[in-house]
Amino acid sequence: MDWLSWFDAPEYEFARQVLQRGVAALYFVAFLSSLNQFPALLGERGLLPVPEFLAGFSRLRRPTLFRWRYSDRLVRWICAAGLLVAALLVAGVPQLGPPWVPMIAFLALWLLYMSIVNVGQTFYGFGWEMLLLEAGFTVAFLGSDQTDPPRTILILIIWLVFRLEFGAGMIKIRGGREWRDLTALYYHHETQPMPGPLSRQAHLLPKPLHKVEVLGNHFAQLVVPFFLFAPQPVASAAAAVVIFTQLWLVASGNFAWLNWIAIVLAFAAVSDPVVHAVFPVIPLDWHGETGAARETPLWWQAITLAVTLLLVVLSYWPLRNLFSKHQLMNASFNRWQLVNTYGAFGTVTKQRIEIVVEGTLDDSPDDSPDWREYGFKGKPGDLRRLPRQWAPYHLRLDWLMWFLPLRTVHEEWFYAFLGKLLEADRGTLRLLRDDPFDGVAPQWVRVRSYRYRFSTRKEFRETGNRWVRTLLHEPIRPVSLRRSGGRRR
Repeated sequence: MDWLSWFDAPEYEFARQVLQRGVAALYFVAFLSSLNQFPALLGERGLLPVPEFLAGFSRLRRPTLFRWRYSDRLVRWICAAGLLVAALLVAGVPQLGPPWVPMIAFLALWLLYMSIVNVGQTFYGFGWEMLLLEAGFTVAFLGSDQTDPPRTILILIIWLVFRLEFGAGMIKIRGGREWRDLTALYYHHETQPMPGPLSRQAHLLPKPLHKVEVLGNHFAQLVVPFFLFAPQPVASAAAAVVIFTQLWLVASGNFAWLNWIAIVLAFAAVSDPVVHAVFPVIPLDWHGETGAARETPLWWQAITLAVTLLLVVLSYWPLRNLFSKHQLMNASFNRWQLVNTYGAFGTVTKQRIEIVVEGTLDDSPDDSPDWREYGFKGKPGDLRRLPRQWAPYHLRLDWLMWFLPLRTVHEEWFYAFLGKLLEADRGTLRLLRDDPFDGVAPQWVRVRSYRYRFSTRKEFRETGNRWVRTLLHEPIRPVSLRRSGGRRR
């Protein structure tokens, strides 16, 4: 049946290669991040232990492999399995077989990671978690080297990029006034959750350029996404704009894999002829004579069309949300976290407030002159230290430390964190960049609040400090552990 040939998109083979390998690579990063951090944050002796969470867990609402039992060993095995499957997909091994082989591999990644996210509580409450899950499920149906890429699945991935970009743009327009008067970038580079090595230089750009940045953001998120559905080469040009703006965000900050997955998914709108015209070294015909002979089995087309129908039906709720006056941000409308709504930074904080944790070995906190500061891997602390580029790796503790002054320092997990520092817990200390006591348990810890700002060029030349900070107050006074194991203040 010739009319079925429309559902095949042989001119998007390069896009499929980028989508499958790129999404798999980000799953690899996500599982690596969980392997290194999950036990200390959420394990049996973590800050928010999963076993306690599961005691009041609604099994029908949150699918997870931990519904029957949890152990730190099991979560490590799940992460190891995820790393192995993701690595094979990056290498292209499952793609060499029938289309159901990479499908099973991606669905395995989706189910394994969803099991982690659904018990991850506040440490996994980020929009890019559900974005990775939705991307993994959708990319699972791109087929293998034995079939042409299915056109409807590519369109659904473009629809995902549209929701990601346009949703974020609408959140900003409906959010803080700073996005409408074009002053948002006066503050964002300095106050974003985790600055990168170039964030200070970006912040110090002239203010007229910051207004151009905001205008460019509005254009990229509110206008360009519609052209992703246009004929070629317009769709490829629109994807290039998305990729370029996301690369600027990668260079100027650390947003885990949010920007990287947007870059990868945008390639769904890039066709092989356009890629070959821009980069002639990339072949126009990926499979040579064998590519011309490829035929998509009817059973595979039936599967992809069934999945297409499912995702189209589920699109009703996020589509309605996009144009709602009460637009939700980073929300899922079903327990499988498919076809979600996205958005970020509807408002921009005007001042950077940092929570600093200090400890002392002295018996009396009031008379102690020797308070030492704990150093975090990503969040600002040391005034002279150049921020590192961590993305797409996700430092979950550092991110939640940024949220504390925006909400309250009196979070359950934060008091548990202070208790772990008083115990010199090795797992917790491995989450930090610097333990000022080299594994020795302090007698007391305290929490102080500072206002941070980037130093000017003149201040940097005079002091060598990249940050200037001002003490605000002490939200948690010195805390200690009694010999019996209790807490005192």
